[in-house]
Amino acid sequence: MSEPSPSAAPLLARLLDLLADDAPAEDLGAVTSEARAAGVPAAELAEVERAAATALRIRGVLRQHRRRELQLTALFDTAGDLAASRDLDDVLKAIVRRARMLLGTDTAYLTLPDEEAGDTYMRVTDGSVSVLFQRLRLELGEGLGGLVAQTASPYATPDYRTDERFRHTRNINAGVLDEGLVAILGVPLLLGSSRGGTGKVIGVLFAADRAARVFSPDEVALLCSLAAHAAIAIDTARALDDTRSALAELAAANEELAEANAAVRAHSAAMQRAEEAHDRLTDLVLRGGDVKDVAVSVAGLLDSPLTIHDPGGRPLAAVRPDGSAFAADSMDAGWLAGTADESRLGGRAVHRDGRWICAVLAGQELLASLVLHRPDRLDDSDRRLFERAAVVTGLLLLLRRTVAETENRIRGELISDLLGDPERDPAGLAERGRRLGIDLDRPHLLLVAEAAAREKLGGAAMRYLFGGDIHGVSAEHAGTIVLLIGCDAGATPAGAAARAAAAQLGHLVQAPVTVAGTGPASGTRELAAAYAEATRCLRAMRVLGREGEGACVDELGFLGVVLGNAKDVDGFVTTVLGPLLRYDERRGTQLVRTLRAYFGAGGSLIRAKDELHVHVNTVVQRLDRIQVLLGRDWNEPDRALELQLALRLHLLSGGREG
Repeated sequence: MSEPSPSAAPLLARLLDLLADDAPAEDLGAVTSEARAAGVPAAELAEVERAAATALRIRGVLRQHRRRELQLTALFDTAGDLAASRDLDDVLKAIVRRARMLLGTDTAYLTLPDEEAGDTYMRVTDGSVSVLFQRLRLELGEGLGGLVAQTASPYATPDYRTDERFRHTRNINAGVLDEGLVAILGVPLLLGSSRGGTGKVIGVLFAADRAARVFSPDEVALLCSLAAHAAIAIDTARALDDTRSALAELAAANEELAEANAAVRAHSAAMQRAEEAHDRLTDLVLRGGDVKDVAVSVAGLLDSPLTIHDPGGRPLAAVRPDGSAFAADSMDAGWLAGTADESRLGGRAVHRDGRWICAVLAGQELLASLVLHRPDRLDDSDRRLFERAAVVTGLLLLLRRTVAETENRIRGELISDLLGDPERDPAGLAERGRRLGIDLDRPHLLLVAEAAAREKLGGAAMRYLFGGDIHGVSAEHAGTIVLLIGCDAGATPAGAAARAAAAQLGHLVQAPVTVAGTGPASGTRELAAAYAEATRCLRAMRVLGREGEGACVDELGFLGVVLGNAKDVDGFVTTVLGPLLRYDERRGTQLVRTLRAYFGAGGSLIRAKDELHVHVNTVVQRLDRIQVLLGRDWNEPDRALELQLALRLHLLSGGREG
């Protein structure tokens, strides 16, 4: 009697245990080899191989999420250090240490120019073991750092010793060799802006390895973010030094010139007020405040109404000096963009048409505009306070965007899974949605957008949701961008929502964006069906030459179905005749057959009753019921044509008529 074949069940359970313990990838792969060696039957062996592949994918996704969380936490910690500490050395050391930790490099360091000596020196190092390297001084334009400073762009080299893109010197090569560095990434510390569109380079942040390495775009972007924080820290420290110097000068003048006591006291009070305002804004950052909190503080400090607008002119916040909110109108986007650009180029707030405007920037990107509704002039201290509020607002918006993009990316994975295979695990998808704050069982509008500038559309969709009062999530799926927007009773119809999205997304990407809308729909199956319907509508709009517009399936009617997807007969028939089909199925009536006979008789009740072999009053009663179910316009020309097409398709597809 032969021994029974080994079972795959223990191996599958082991895969789950390894995944829960975050075991190495080779341990997960070894389970498949163990199954083959144990002689597991072919069918079960295939199941083990599929499970192992799935476990490897899940392990990769979990590690990616942990890495994103680590990076986001580090950015929050850096922002907290920047806001809470006035010691420049402590902040720069924290930034360099986090750069080394997040990129996993052997060392990280930061260089600053020496204005008096006319060269560049090592300001902070972390992980360095060479005294020669730590004391290295570079002439302007030398080495990889010189290339970064000259171009104001990040540069990376997998092998510094053989890279000839920049000027090598004996001094630099000796320091790098003594430290043992091979791969180096350098990014600029940018401050302010110039007419050429590039900020002033005030230093360079580096991450380096003692072995050859290629730095990824994500690593370059992360180091650039840390460099931006370092630039803000240096600017803040210099501003505080200027304030202390001014106070010292005022104190000396007060001792030397007794007659100037009143002016000195006034100036000191202004400096103290600026210091208090700085502490107040710092406290907002530390407490996790939002843009509205900044608006309330600044409006109270400057005793004037304040509004904050997004780049499109829409208000993000509007408060009076007493802290109460008011309804602000959208500002002309062209006028606001021009004024904000003037503020950006000059690096100062500007006064136009009885209002003070200060651009809120992230590098060269305009995040928002602060508008102080005050016709009179601001003194220097109040103007600096207003400009500092723009910096804090930019920091909060960047942090808020980072959180929103991370959350949207995770939620977008849920949407992709939902649209890709809604039947696989509807309950599991719904539970994932609830954990991520998306109730899939509530009604949602579903929008599908496409544009020639596909690479810009995903980011524009996130900014569209992030910058307005729209509660939803976006995801890239099958070459399009899908937006899932929660809606309640009386919400904007799908067609109007699609047109609004097409206009705003087109403005953000500066190119035509076509949007198809459908819904409301709820539940995983309905949402997947709504996506298919919106996709058909999108194809129909393309055929009709309606690129750059927004529409829904109901607005295109049967022509949209024919042009969008002629194979989806069942979907069209269900959409048009659904109420009658369901009524006949529940009650055993013949409303569909009656409607077909009525149209076939050219609208004649007598000929229709002969065809149906019923009394004419029965035909009238059935038509009254049809009107209740379909609406009073069921016999209007356009609607009648759509119904007749659906009836014919229903008959040709073998549908029953009660």
